[in-house]
Amino acid sequence: MKVLYIGGTGIISSACVRRSVALGHDVFLLRRGLSSSYEAPDGTQTILGDIQGELGPLKEALVGHEFDVVCDFLAFTPEDLQRTVALLAGRCGQLVFVSSASAYQKPPQNFRVTEETLLENRHWQYSRDKIAAEAFLQSQSEVPWTIVRPSLTYGEANIPLVLGSWKHPWMLAKRIREGRPVIVPGDGESLWGITWNDDFALGFCGLLGNSQALGEAFHIATDEVLTWNALFAQAGAALGREPNVVHIASDWLVWFHPDWEGTLLGDKARSVALDNSKIKKLVPEFDAKTTWVDGVAHSVAWFDADPSRQTLDPNYEAVYDAALDKYLQGMP
Repeated sequence: MKVLYIGGTGIISSACVRRSVALGHDVFLLRRGLSSSYEAPDGTQTILGDIQGELGPLKEALVGHEFDVVCDFLAFTPEDLQRTVALLAGRCGQLVFVSSASAYQKPPQNFRVTEETLLENRHWQYSRDKIAAEAFLQSQSEVPWTIVRPSLTYGEANIPLVLGSWKHPWMLAKRIREGRPVIVPGDGESLWGITWNDDFALGFCGLLGNSQALGEAFHIATDEVLTWNALFAQAGAALGREPNVVHIASDWLVWFHPDWEGTLLGDKARSVALDNSKIKKLVPEFDAKTTWVDGVAHSVAWFDADPSRQTLDPNYEAVYDAALDKYLQGMP
């Protein structure tokens, strides 16, 4: 099976590329350039091209290629997908669009979420763009499609605690290890699941080339659902220090820093449990075995193995500290 990944170097996509190679797929990566900071995995081939660039050069780069499956990890809006469809029409047997589980209704009417749950998120433009992109894909007939909705997914280079820095995840780990205060939204009892990327890849790659997946949407996530209090506590155990937690209402946090509205009210502050029955029925080998205890311990060990990985974001941390200072001023 010949598979093209549009975006194959991210947290989720890199795990899917590894799984594809292990399954014996003929794997291609569409990349903007040959960066010295990233080497394509063994068993893959590179096609040079910028998916955000002009269509003419992109089509030239794909001359002579037809793909059984194309996986688009870099489309975020309907316009992005329109470009992908225009590029692939007539040369693709299945387009897999990576959407987001944040597209599901927020606030939820039922914390148990299936693929039939309404797509509606008034708190996050990112999610609304993904919803609109899904609608476009379903309305066109030029390429057969499958939609996949990941929830919060991580790998060894991530410790994705709520309100942490996505690009510099060591920030909250360092604060916990030093005993400095960390913010947990609300009372910390909202439910959430965090998925290991290699587990996600098991489900994802089982959909590739699967005729029963055409015209269908799937989310792929862990079955382990924990409170944010438990997630922070288990991260603290891996770091060797009980977290110094400060509970702050999400509405207050959004009032203080409006940019947090999406990730909080539009996502992580809500109790959500994703029902994986649909993906398990079609891909029986899918089993998210990696618990948060094991995954976060692996991530901490990865960061500790090379201190140069422990990068920080002073500008973001200044906002984080300002929120804590402002809130604690009103406390006894």
